Amino acid sequence: MRIWCNDNDPNACAWLNELEKEGQLPPLTVDSRPIEAVKPNDLACDECHFFAGIGSWPYALRLAGWSGPVWTGSCPCQPFSTAGKRLAERDPRHLWPVWFSLIAKCRPPTIFGEQVASGLGHQWLARVRADLEAAGYAVGAANLCAASTGAPHIRQRLYWGASRLANTERQRGRCGSTRCEDAIDAGVTGKAGDFWSGYTRISCRDGKTRRIEPGTFPLAHGVPGRVGLLRGYGNAIVPQVAAAFVKAFRESLNP
Repeated sequence: MRIWCNDNDPNACAWLNELEKEGQLPPLTVDSRPIEAVKPNDLACDECHFFAGIGSWPYALRLAGWSGPVWTGSCPCQPFSTAGKRLAERDPRHLWPVWFSLIAKCRPPTIFGEQVASGLGHQWLARVRADLEAAGYAVGAANLCAASTGAPHIRQRLYWGASRLANTERQRGRCGSTRCEDAIDAGVTGKAGDFWSGYTRISCRDGKTRRIEPGTFPLAHGVPGRVGLLRGYGNAIVPQVAAAFVKAFRESLNP
């Protein structure tokens, strides 16, 4: 299994290397170049993780029991976040076109990604879906929160997956997005209660109270709050949520 991770932040790259040394991730190649410098010839690996941050996507795939070639990427959310200037596609950090150029040239069989669930994030996802479907992929997506897998906070995110279609499937116009969303709803809803035992409670922004593991800050379920890598937080998707999405997406393709 050859795994390639790319992030242009040296601290994130150092973190990924440490995770490998500690056995938290399998052997991997860490590439610190900007994505604009990455060429198709660099991507002859079983797994390619763009905008890798602190390695949440590789970890999520292992939680999901994934096997086989796959690409992942959580494109920068700053252009689409309500906390930023909301420049959207006018922001130089809007890097989907760069990543999609590599996707169109290399045509990986399966792709997973994530984006902030703001209004602009939904518009971003619409473009992603249109680009991928035009390139011959079936796309499924779901709006999921961290609390759905037991985390003590909301962290609402748009998760999406794309599967490359064979020519016969393209001719039939196959698209599994609705089935994928149904599977995710059925697979995640109601499971959160399994994780609450032994936790203390905090108040969340939605007015509800949720429990939290003592001594940790509620950043991301499965990612300790004492991690001193502030830059990585933006890419710290909740691995358990991503794993649930990956499982549901896989099941939707093989009902």
